[in-house]
Amino acid sequence: MSVWLARGVDSWFGDRPFEDGGKVSDGRLSISLLKRQGESPDLDVRFNARFRLPNIEESTYFFFGRDDPREVLTDQPGRLSRQEQLQAQSNAERQFFAGVGRTLNDEIDFRLGMRGGFKLYAQVRYRKQWELGDDGLAEFRQTVFWSSSDRTGSTTAFSYEHLFSPVWAARWLSSATITQRSERFEWSSLLGAYRSFGEQRLLSLEGLINGQQGSGVAATDYGVQTRWEQPVYKDWLIGGVVIGHFWPRPDAQTERRKAWALGASLKMRF
Repeated sequence: MSVWLARGVDSWFGDRPFEDGGKVSDGRLSISLLKRQGESPDLDVRFNARFRLPNIEESTYFFFGRDDPREVLTDQPGRLSRQEQLQAQSNAERQFFAGVGRTLNDEIDFRLGMRGGFKLYAQVRYRKQWELGDDGLAEFRQTVFWSSSDRTGSTTAFSYEHLFSPVWAARWLSSATITQRSERFEWSSLLGAYRSFGEQRLLSLEGLINGQQGSGVAATDYGVQTRWEQPVYKDWLIGGVVIGHFWPRPDAQTERRKAWALGASLKMRF
């Protein structure tokens, strides 16, 4: 379906065959069922894909999907999304989005898109990676965005990955977002250990913490979760189960509570 859509859109701009440089990449279709203690079950369906169209310049691409529009706008790292932290969302918080992007080089990317109907937004992303020896990889990402609701804002993300052996790895990932309208930072951080069993079978243990400036509490939510992922059909359909325990406290007026969380998911990558 994604290739069919890309081929159709590309034909609007010329007669060059889609096979001559056209492709669909970064594709993901995920279906997950999440349940946090004290909250309603959440059935989550998300789709993202990037289209390279040969009748347009090679550095220009289209993107399309259905996801959390807030996370799409702020360019929140995927591992720090509400879905990955087993936080329930209503269907109204997941919307279709689409747009056009242009890559200047391997480090700078521009995007102009629409989310939730005809709400325009724009992004400029800068990304830089460093190899630290043979076993370490650091990445810095800075995204500046604009929308009519938030006006100007930015998200800063930094990650460091270290490979201890061919099967053991660790990762630290942190992100902070501020907008002109809120003028307060929202931040998230993750520290994880990962054990590979080969053939895309992965066991992980992660500690997560979130906060918001001005909330009156040091952290609005923190917890731990363990996840198992493995292929369930060939190498492109990945199934996963996750269990976590969290301590949310959204503001100073609310007592911190305990909450178990469970989740199951299917992810198709293409």
